[in-house]
Amino acid sequence: MNTSMKSSKQLSTALTYVVLVLGSIIMIFPFVWMILTSFKTQAEAMAIPPQILPSSWNFDNFVTALQSLPFVNLYVNTALLILFRVLCAVIFSSMAGYAFAKLNFPCKKLLFGIVLIQMMLPSQIFITPQYLMLARMGLTNSIFALVFPGLVSAFGTFFLRQTYLGIPNEIAEAAYLDGCNKWQTFTKVMFPLTGSSMAALGIFTAVFAYSDLMWPLICNTDLNMMTLSAGLSTLNGQYTTNFPVLMAGSLLAMIPMVILYLAFQRNFIEGIAMTGGK
Repeated sequence: MNTSMKSSKQLSTALTYVVLVLGSIIMIFPFVWMILTSFKTQAEAMAIPPQILPSSWNFDNFVTALQSLPFVNLYVNTALLILFRVLCAVIFSSMAGYAFAKLNFPCKKLLFGIVLIQMMLPSQIFITPQYLMLARMGLTNSIFALVFPGLVSAFGTFFLRQTYLGIPNEIAEAAYLDGCNKWQTFTKVMFPLTGSSMAALGIFTAVFAYSDLMWPLICNTDLNMMTLSAGLSTLNGQYTTNFPVLMAGSLLAMIPMVILYLAFQRNFIEGIAMTGGK
């Protein structure tokens, strides 16, 4: 009986590993194919049956991609977009989350309900009013235009509200007894306790900002003011069937996020794990 149970457990473990390995291969295959295609010629990329390895490692595709797009400007714009959106998400979402979690004020539930409704609606319905606001202010084709939709984060407000709800009220009461007002209690006592949640929110905000495509294409029509994702879409227009150049440009655009992931790998994992808890 014990032998049968042991064999069944080993079989189950083996099947689990097989499924995980197959899933990993399926997930990583497009990335590997992108790298290999970026070194191929156009004929090799479109060959039937598909040619897996390039006959020679050709770097001309990267040169063409660099000459076709102002990558320095795209890198700078993307970095500024991520930086300002992360700062706005951390600062404003923290203040709003603390207010909804720990303070009492009129229409508190109604206002928080509006925040939840914003999370439920698709982001595309906000594009037209946001663009009209920027156009009337004359701020299109600017860094501020890229950051504008991320000045306030409904997800960040909800996420940090849950974090502040998990902090005992006795801590704020003790700070009040020690002479702190509400602002001092927030900045000196409560805010420092949410460091891990801030890191998680910052990481998710950076990933969402980096992958944003539609809004940068709409608010900034000048190529020099676009982000990496928007710039690559114009590269696709120039080289509709030149897949090696497209893949080379995509590989160049991935470098910042790969570096960011390698530098903050532990925070990425902790942030994903935290989304499963309160």
